[in-house]
Amino acid sequence: MDVVTYSPPVKRSVLIRGHQTSISLEPLFWRALEVAARDAALPVNALVAEIDEARLKVADPPNLTSALRQWLFGRALGG
Repeated sequence: MDVVTYSPPVKRSVLIRGHQTSISLEPLFWRALEVAARDAALPVNALVAEIDEARLKVADPPNLTSALRQWLFGRALGG
């Protein structure tokens, strides 16, 4: 089992449907997002846009950063 390195969030800019936005995620989540994007054969921006679109369809959508963490955790659980 890999050892988790505890780190503060890192802010990065992403382009979602032509709009720049900043996302702050811990490096562990950035790595997981990069792996998920690679597995889906998508750029990270495109995967973030897909997750953003899905989160906006729920009755009480979380903020984008929260949605990304939840999506990544769900993926890790096999869901």
